[in-house]
Amino acid sequence: MALKGNLRDFTITQLLNLINLARKTGTLIIEGPNDTAWVSFREGKLAYAKMGKEDNSLSTILYRAKKISQAQYKMIRARAGNMSDKELGLLLINANYITQEDILTSLQTEYIGVVHRLFTWVEGLFRFENGILPPDDKITLRISLENIIIEGTRRLREWEQLQDEIPSLEIALKFTDRPGTNLRNVNLSVEEWRVVSYINPKNSIRRIANTTKMNDLEIRRIVYGLLQAGLVEMVRVEGAPVPKRGKIAGVTTTDPEEQKSLVNRLINRIRSI
Repeated sequence: MALKGNLRDFTITQLLNLINLARKTGTLIIEGPNDTAWVSFREGKLAYAKMGKEDNSLSTILYRAKKISQAQYKMIRARAGNMSDKELGLLLINANYITQEDILTSLQTEYIGVVHRLFTWVEGLFRFENGILPPDDKITLRISLENIIIEGTRRLREWEQLQDEIPSLEIALKFTDRPGTNLRNVNLSVEEWRVVSYINPKNSIRRIANTTKMNDLEIRRIVYGLLQAGLVEMVRVEGAPVPKRGKIAGVTTTDPEEQKSLVNRLINRIRSI
C-alpha cells in the first residue's frame, strides 16, 4: 500500500519515524501551500533533500557554508557550470580548494536543514515513492534520522511558542523609546542587526523576512528576542486598514517620527560595525 496522505493527519515526526523503523528506500515528496520538498532515504537513512526551486548545486551549498569565497564561487560557476556535483567535488578536492570532509559536512548541513524546516509545516499533501532516488549526478549521504527527529521535535515546540507570541507576520515593528538604553551595550548577532536595519512602521515582519531571506521560524526567533529585550514593540503596518474587530494583542499604533532619535542612534551603531 502506497504511503500518502495529508500532514494534518500524519505529521513529519510520524513520517520520519515510520521511514526510520521500516528502513524505507525512496523519496518523500511533500507539497505544501507555498513550496514542494523532496527528501530521499536509503534503508531508513537520510540521503538527500531539496526544497522547491532553491539552488542546491554543490557550488552554491559550499558558498553558503562559507567553504569557498565569493571569487571562487563565481569562477566555479563560470568555468564548471556544466559539471555534475560529483565531478565538481572531485575537481575541487584534487585542486586542493577544499577537502572531502568540507563537502560532506556542507551537504549534511544542507540536507538536515531542509528536513528541519519541514517540521513547521502543518498543511500539505505527501507521498512516498518507493525505490526512487535522486539523479546520479547528485551526492548522496547516509545520515541517521534519530537525532534529526529529536531536534526537529524541539524546533516544533519552539515554533508553536513563537506562533503564540507572534501570531502574524503581517504586522510591523517600531523601536521603543527608552532614554536610558545604552546601545553600545546591546550585543546583537549579524542576523539581528540585519533585521534591525529594516525596522520601520511601513515594513511588515513578512516583508523584512523576504528582504533578509529568512524563513518564518528564523524571523520569528529574532523578533521574539528583540521584543524580550525591550528594543521593539509590535504595531499595525502604517497605512494598513484598521481591523474591524479590535486589534492584535500587544500591537499599538505609532507616529513614524515618534522614535526618530532611537532609530538614528541604531543606524549609526549599525554603520559602525
